[in-house]
Amino acid sequence: MIATPLISLFLLLPTLALGGHNDRMDVRSHARQRNHVRAAALQESESHLLRREFNEAVEHKMARKLAKKGMAFAKRKADGSQCRPRNATIPTTLSRSVTSTATSTVISSTAPSSSVVTSTTDAATTTSSTEQQQITASSTEQQASSTSTADNSGATGQALVSNPTSYSGHTPNGNKAGVSAGDALSWLSGKLGWWYDWSATPSGSCGNAVAVPMIWGGGTADSDDASRLTAFKDLSYVPQYIIGFEEPDCPAGSGSAGLDVETAISIWNQYVVPKGEAGSILVGPSMCKQAAESGWLGPFMAGVTRKPDIMNIHVNKNSAAGINADIDHYYNTYGLPIWVTEFACVDDSTGFIPCTDQSEIDSFIHTAVDIFESDSRIAGYAYSNGYGLGDVWPMVSNGQLTASGQTYLSALSKYH
Repeated sequence: MIATPLISLFLLLPTLALGGHNDRMDVRSHARQRNHVRAAALQESESHLLRREFNEAVEHKMARKLAKKGMAFAKRKADGSQCRPRNATIPTTLSRSVTSTATSTVISSTAPSSSVVTSTTDAATTTSSTEQQQITASSTEQQASSTSTADNSGATGQALVSNPTSYSGHTPNGNKAGVSAGDALSWLSGKLGWWYDWSATPSGSCGNAVAVPMIWGGGTADSDDASRLTAFKDLSYVPQYIIGFEEPDCPAGSGSAGLDVETAISIWNQYVVPKGEAGSILVGPSMCKQAAESGWLGPFMAGVTRKPDIMNIHVNKNSAAGINADIDHYYNTYGLPIWVTEFACVDDSTGFIPCTDQSEIDSFIHTAVDIFESDSRIAGYAYSNGYGLGDVWPMVSNGQLTASGQTYLSALSKYH
């Protein structure tokens, strides 16, 4: 009777021994078992970004435990010397300075294909110490370069006065090119935006080019001056543009108006200003002494009741430097857009000596047109086709276009 219970107890001993090795934690729900398997599989993945996506990975459990004890946690496959405590932020300069290194874009495997998950922390955390030093240096160089560029552009903006606010509204038909006198108009049709012939009623036609009237002098400069002034007074319409006095700073009788400042102010206020008030764009008087204007223009500008909208200059030079010197003087002094109502090849270093060498003239014409077309301070320019410029410079001779005229036409054809 005793043997039977003993035998049964003996048979149960192996089962009891095995039960001692079992852990209640191994009795998991199906959900926990599935998560455990997924975590193990993801831990074997080479992508640290995919491991991050799974919230039940072992490393995160470890992180939570260590965080409760106030300890820092270094993610696996990261440089421990560069890791950060949990919840610490990455310096914003790092992610901004090198976007391609500090920002990784991962398509979520569980989201639709259009869903994009951006991870900055992982890519930044896995950046080595050396790489971060390179990034910092690169960022510093970029900032220095940016600062240097800004400084240079500021300096350039002060030095390059040839790029002011656009003066396109002061350019007839949007075309700067013009000519003085009407004898070459038939060859220049389609190339010009405007023209004039020193009179109040320009005679001739050049397609759509604007014919600009002029108030030449005070009525006493020569035998024709009184009729010119009367013709201007009799204008019954409001011209789009009006050109002011012809070289009033030089003595009358040599192609200049020879007008004193007080008389010029009086005539301007009485006959020109009303046109300006009615809508005409006013082009100021020209100075025969070019940049050496000898104090005539300043008092005139201060005395008139309505100042010119456009500065009027003559350029009688034989080099690019001479052209630019005149432009710089008038723009820097008065700050207005400029019409060059006469330009010609002249050596004015010791007087007024017109150029006579055709190759020199041809070169000067191309140089002048290129400067005028590219300089935004210039709203208009006109080839001087008047008298006193020698036999080679005029555009027309014996009813034919001269070599100089052909050169001007060629220079214009590059732009119009």
